[in-house]
Amino acid sequence: MDDFRCAAASIDDREPLAGTAPTETAWLFVEHPGPWGRQAVAEARWPESVRAALTGRDDLRVQLVRRPTRSTGGLRVFAATASSTGFDVGATVLGDPEELLGLELDSARPALGLPAYADPLWLVCTNGRRDRCCAELGRPVTSALAARWPEHTWETTHLGGHRFAGTLLALPSGVTLGRLGADDAVGACEAVLRGDLPPERVRGRAGLAPAAQVAELAVRALRSGPTSVAERGHGRFEVAAGAETYDVSVAAAPGPARRQSCAAERTKATTLLSVESLQVR
Repeated sequence: MDDFRCAAASIDDREPLAGTAPTETAWLFVEHPGPWGRQAVAEARWPESVRAALTGRDDLRVQLVRRPTRSTGGLRVFAATASSTGFDVGATVLGDPEELLGLELDSARPALGLPAYADPLWLVCTNGRRDRCCAELGRPVTSALAARWPEHTWETTHLGGHRFAGTLLALPSGVTLGRLGADDAVGACEAVLRGDLPPERVRGRAGLAPAAQVAELAVRALRSGPTSVAERGHGRFEVAAGAETYDVSVAAAPGPARRQSCAAERTKATTLLSVESLQVR
């Protein structure tokens, strides 16, 4: 059996984290205690009509979630849509999976139209059927976070970037973290709540293109607090932070080919993103 671990290889290669957060702008998280398959939504133990409806949405990324230790009773559903500075988050509780068919999930509406949800969410990728690093490294992270925030911590099926496990999506900020361990996960999430970013753990803000994430992180390294990013074309971005606006130029270059997950035997080309210039107006 191949004992390759993509997360360890990524660390050994010193692969940059910046610019690797997921780019989708509309998300739906549905409670499913498990077990989970490799194609988690398509293989969920739900009626075929529900699976078909949730796997047929091109405008919506659907994830399964579960508590690290117990189910909640009922079917918890969370929705998130990107805003200029993070995500609008909504939530509801359903009686059974077929009630999902009755939700009018509009990706153009904040939080897909669900009632607003104000508490933080820590969503950690742990699906071992998708990648063993996510299970081996993600589950200790959820245990540590659940001990601190039992109502806000969830395992989820796939955030992308297995090789950055343990990886976490924080809502409503959209901040995505990687290479978390049980020893530093709580401190990293406390920093996110304060509006700070752990410099060696942040991948970027979900919902933005990779180059935009890199531009924003360059500004966030100079000042804390929410920012908004506007693309100006040709790798140029305008990043607003408080009363100041920064012009950031990001360059792209071919990176080394890497195995993208533990199960991927073939390597895949990567892109290296770097900040060419940054100046305040």
